[in-house]
Amino acid sequence: MASLLWGGDAGAAESERLNSHFSNLSHPRKNLRGVKSTTVRNIDGSINNIKEDEEDDVVDLAANSLLNKLIRQSLVESSHRVEVLQKDPSSPLYSVKTFEELRLKEELLKGIYAMGFNRPSKIQEMALPMMLAHPPQNLIAQSQSGTGKTAAFVLAMLSRVNALELFPQCLCLAPTYELALQTGRVVEQMGKFCMDVHVMYAIRGNRIPRGTDITKQIIIGTPGTVLDWCFKLKLIDLTKIRVFVLDEADVMIDTQGFSDHSIRIQRALPSECQMLLFSATFEDSVWHFAERIIPDPNVIKLRKEELTLNNIRQYYVLCEHRKDKYQALCNIYGSITIGQAIIFCQTRRNAKWLTVEMIQDGHQVSLLSGELTVEQRASIIQRFRDGKEKVLITTNVCARGIDVKQVTIVVNFDLPVKQGEEPDYETYLHRIGRTGRFGKKGLAFNMIEVDKLPSLMKIQDHFNSSIKQLNAEDMDEIEKIDY
Repeated sequence: MASLLWGGDAGAAESERLNSHFSNLSHPRKNLRGVKSTTVRNIDGSINNIKEDEEDDVVDLAANSLLNKLIRQSLVESSHRVEVLQKDPSSPLYSVKTFEELRLKEELLKGIYAMGFNRPSKIQEMALPMMLAHPPQNLIAQSQSGTGKTAAFVLAMLSRVNALELFPQCLCLAPTYELALQTGRVVEQMGKFCMDVHVMYAIRGNRIPRGTDITKQIIIGTPGTVLDWCFKLKLIDLTKIRVFVLDEADVMIDTQGFSDHSIRIQRALPSECQMLLFSATFEDSVWHFAERIIPDPNVIKLRKEELTLNNIRQYYVLCEHRKDKYQALCNIYGSITIGQAIIFCQTRRNAKWLTVEMIQDGHQVSLLSGELTVEQRASIIQRFRDGKEKVLITTNVCARGIDVKQVTIVVNFDLPVKQGEEPDYETYLHRIGRTGRFGKKGLAFNMIEVDKLPSLMKIQDHFNSSIKQLNAEDMDEIEKIDY
């Protein structure tokens, strides 16, 4: 199995350059409009000078998707229930418990086991028989990172490829350059025992002269570049594509133009081409897009995760300013036995200020915010999971999908609000949902100014839950908190 962008030595050099870029990737976001620099000491004692940012930290869907891929290198068993809607409800529904039941080529089976997969995940059990069926069946599937989704569609592509035919046969669209490279790595790992099967990247910076005869069987790329290769440069004959994969559809439709590009590519594919679409979420906009682009599909959905506040005791502390909030936090931290804690701030500026204060007071703290590269974020989260820091201070970039069993306390240093000071109910739910997971009890503390009290009461009414006032000066009262 080879990964090529150009060919020969040039291909190897270009691939190395891209991999080097990937290892240091940074996701540009809004320009920082800092008012001054803050000095923050890293865990290793080195110093970082970082600009303060007055704006709320923005959640980037593509960056979050890549982050989840990096921090979930091994399979995560989803607790979601899997629902299957078949194109033909009268046909039998098959599932598998072992990879051997799929009757794969020997070299593919070796590749799967070499990657560390011992048995199919819950999603793979249902999806793989459909994806590998003869004749091919189309599929729309909901699946989060860590459930084996990428491995499943890569297996489908490698199963359909004929190594003796030297032209593009499988096409995979990803919303970003980095996600395309990540998928390509899975193809290379799983296909390392497949002789004469090659992958090529249709991504920015990989300029192929018009009329080049592409002999690689698997093309992975972003919609804009793939569109150019197909229609402007005539490098790919879409009528010969056997498997079309559209990954991260929810991220795709969030990127301007990508929906239209993807639909234009899909319409040029032959009717017998197998079409597979994957998305972590299925809001109405994603469903409309999926139904437009995938004809006559089988559908695999996950029952929506029921985040509950029932096992989380919620409190609020009235404060005058952020120093007041910090003092209340210290009182709570000194009075309650804490496993690990996540503290949420609305802006990078507050997150950095709080990090400096806590480090100066001798606490083991790590800071996670949006200007860090995805790989830096993944490293910080892994250190927190390993217990190397007891407190994680973060903005909304960590509000969803990061599960750490040892987290017993969540603190809203700032209440999550939308523009116009309206409470952000969904973010509140996902923030305090970082505790009370895996059937355990948890605590949530809200540090609020008096003028934010009406917003907190709206949150209390919205979730029909109880948020009790706590006097952070009364150590006896704090120590009586049971969880």
